[in-house]
Amino acid sequence: MNHEPKIGFVSLGCPKALVDSEQILTRLRAEGYGVVPTYEAADLVVVNTCGFIDAAVTESLEAIGEALAENGKVIVTGCLGAKGSVVRDLHPSVLAVTGPHACEDVLAAVHTHLPRPHDPFLDLLPPQGIKLTPRHYAYLKISEGCNHRCAFCVIPQLRGDLVSRPVGEVLQEAEILVRSGVKELLIISQDTSAYGVDVRYRTGFWNGRPLKTHLTALAAALAGLGAWVRLHYVYPYPHVDELIPLMAENKLLPYLDVPLQHASPRILKAMRRPANAGSALERIRRWREICPDLTLRSTFIVGFPGETEQDFTRLLEFLAEAELDRVGCFSYSPVEGAPANQLPDPVPEEVKQERQARLMALQATISARRLKEKIGRILTVLVDCIDEEGDVIGRSTADAPEIDGVVYIQKAANLPVGEFAKVRVVDADEHDLYAERF
Repeated sequence: MNHEPKIGFVSLGCPKALVDSEQILTRLRAEGYGVVPTYEAADLVVVNTCGFIDAAVTESLEAIGEALAENGKVIVTGCLGAKGSVVRDLHPSVLAVTGPHACEDVLAAVHTHLPRPHDPFLDLLPPQGIKLTPRHYAYLKISEGCNHRCAFCVIPQLRGDLVSRPVGEVLQEAEILVRSGVKELLIISQDTSAYGVDVRYRTGFWNGRPLKTHLTALAAALAGLGAWVRLHYVYPYPHVDELIPLMAENKLLPYLDVPLQHASPRILKAMRRPANAGSALERIRRWREICPDLTLRSTFIVGFPGETEQDFTRLLEFLAEAELDRVGCFSYSPVEGAPANQLPDPVPEEVKQERQARLMALQATISARRLKEKIGRILTVLVDCIDEEGDVIGRSTADAPEIDGVVYIQKAANLPVGEFAKVRVVDADEHDLYAERF
């Protein structure tokens, strides 16, 4: 009997990197490699890295060092691999280094250092491939790269310009996922709204019918598969307005993740971002008129070079008026290779931290107020897990996994994980809801 070569895998970074990891693991399993959860059991370890901000670079380099110390045979892939000789300078003994979205290069490196088995058991591979998320939800990446040149970001340097996946290929993957039991599809890319721009929205085909390579057409088709469809990283292009009626009709989840980054026109211009906060407020009002249950999530950067107290106050005023449901906030961190590093007037670290705390304190009051308004309502939740105390934890349409709040469901120990349930909200805090089975 042949020894099955075993791979250990460490996946760091954002959901887009997670999808890359899933694709690599799927190919490895298809070729007959085993995947094991410990360094000791692995013949070789693959580390998929993140290289976006300093903290992520540090985490990735530490993970590589740990894998080398515990196993010794390590292949590195991901965004940090695209940053020149950073990996090899600190860890010269790694077997190979590739950039992001480089499945073929990783496989070639694995084949070189751990030859593929002679008889792969293809029938053991599920049609949806290997997933690193729970069985009932999955990330669906619709494009790679980005055409924006934001001053604080190096993603185009790491992952290249926008490349949209063929619309038929995306929908075929979505169909396979739903047939395998996935109840929620989380649509991701670096710029979801730009889907199809690179191919001039050309017509593709799905199930024998023509379909434009465009976000609206894709979203409408995904809506017919019978799963929750949640949209992430949606830049507020004009055609985003076309999605809101689909949400009002319960075809898409009433949830938009819109990366606004700031509200001061001066700072937005320095960031090389669209600079009209007034227009953003007007569109938010219009979206909520069409779809009152719409949940809006966004992320913001405080302490960007040149940000004054007046700029920051403008951001707080925007948040108070917009009343976004979910907000993430980062203090500016210089990223090697980003144009923003050359800007004058850096903000002291203690001021960054103080502004971040003030913004999150304001958002906590907004979030608490908006969640309190849901007390007494009947919601549909997707059951995620049962914790160590036996509490059932689910998510409503307003809650993306890992980044938003959850719904704690009381007296519901027999609810099956991965299924939908009706609950009545009985309490709320700044982040989460508490409910009982309806």
